[in-house]
Amino acid sequence: MSGELAASKGQRRREGILQLLKQQGRITIQEIVEKFGCSEATARRDLEQMEAAYPLIRTIGGAMYDGLNAVRELPFSEKEGLSYLEKERIAAVAATLIEEGDIVGLSGGTTNYLIAKMLKTRSGITVVTNAVNIAMELAGSGVQVVVTGGIMRHNSFELCGPLGEGMVAHLNIGKMFIGVDGVSEANGITTYSEQEAQIAKALIQRSQYTYAVFDETKVGKSSLFSIADLSEIQAFITDKPLPEALSAAAAENGIQVYVAEQA
Repeated sequence: MSGELAASKGQRRREGILQLLKQQGRITIQEIVEKFGCSEATARRDLEQMEAAYPLIRTIGGAMYDGLNAVRELPFSEKEGLSYLEKERIAAVAATLIEEGDIVGLSGGTTNYLIAKMLKTRSGITVVTNAVNIAMELAGSGVQVVVTGGIMRHNSFELCGPLGEGMVAHLNIGKMFIGVDGVSEANGITTYSEQEAQIAKALIQRSQYTYAVFDETKVGKSSLFSIADLSEIQAFITDKPLPEALSAAAAENGIQVYVAEQA
């Protein structure tokens, strides 16, 4: 019975948090602690559970309500099934750009996970990643793996936060492949998660050459958090020719475009 009471109390607290989010648009961990008399750890766990069920976006200090946005971040397991063949073709093009001796950066995301799968049989390559599933995929292969630190986001398996950003500041990456949730001429490359945007920015800063990898469903979209302007990107790898406006913006910024068209 006590377990049921605890569960219902937790559910009531989460419903209260959701109500506040709808009213205010955003909430901080500190507000949850003060208004609901729980610990910081409990507040964080609540937001983590709610992220999977409700239209909210986690931020570094709390959460924002995203009820007006019909497009939501999906867990990795659901994303994996979307546009799989297109992402596989994009990953195959990316893998051809990686040579023995390269230090390669892979952020999280399905396409980068597929790149990792294609690198498993290779040797003489170092992969720097903040994604736990990518590191595990490369475990036991001939690829040397460097994993950044941080707190794991359950939607993407990406490690985020100051710990990882601090480590990345000491690394030198040759070719960085960044998975994105949106790409547009006005807002550059963007993502749903503030935490993932921060670690991606840190990785790009330490890279000589940055490739944004995305399928056509991300084109013309702008997610909430900016990763980089187009001026900071050296190449796109995608599955369809770009619309005219984005193609012109890419050319203006000297971005090389690789299109993995269907055979």
